Amino acid sequence: KFLLPATLTRADAVPRFLREARAAARLRSEHVARVFEVGTLEWGAPYLVMELLAGSDLHRLVKVHGPLALSEAVEYVLQACDAIAEAHEVGIVHRDLKTENLFLTRRPDGTPWVKVLDFGISKAPLGDMAEAALTSMTRTDVVMGSPQYMSPEQLRSTKDVDARADVWSLGVVLYELTTGAFPFEAETLVDLMSRIIGTPPIPPRSRRGEISAELGDIVLRCLEKDRAQR
Repeated sequence: KFLLPATLTRADAVPRFLREARAAARLRSEHVARVFEVGTLEWGAPYLVMELLAGSDLHRLVKVHGPLALSEAVEYVLQACDAIAEAHEVGIVHRDLKTENLFLTRRPDGTPWVKVLDFGISKAPLGDMAEAALTSMTRTDVVMGSPQYMSPEQLRSTKDVDARADVWSLGVVLYELTTGAFPFEAETLVDLMSRIIGTPPIPPRSRRGEISAELGDIVLRCLEKDRAQR
């Protein structure tokens, strides 16, 4: 994985790229895509050497096959939770969890194996000087992440999020895997952000009746507007 020369003109591109490498390298979960090496190409672009994965991201899987079997969807999200729980333990917030960043491959015995990708906008504990630099890179007027999966607090202020933002995103992922849709729908980005911040999600059981009350409740609890409840 490397940055194209044109991308190097963006002030935040290289720091974000290197932050992804440092974040991924700190994690040991089998559900995090491994980073083996970080280097620089001849024209100055940094690169990562990562493990080669065969398979498909979960977004493509749902797009091609539709909503997954409920047990399958739950298993994939639980595997992702293993990686994110470790990240949270060391103070790393992913901030861009979505089905495109969850990659489904297979173990040698054929069992499913989910890998979490792209810690490129992750938020990690930093010293005062580094925190100041990060703040300049993640201004509140810049939307970082994928709006469909972003929590209300992340939409309001990217730099102020904590681990609960990832819980919200995982709730959206589980919703998408089980229903093939999103909990909030709108025709414009502004309307979407308004709905995420101010309206309740469409209940997943209204989209797929076989979703149990317990599973539906878990999804809705992830999508609580009150951050203290997540």
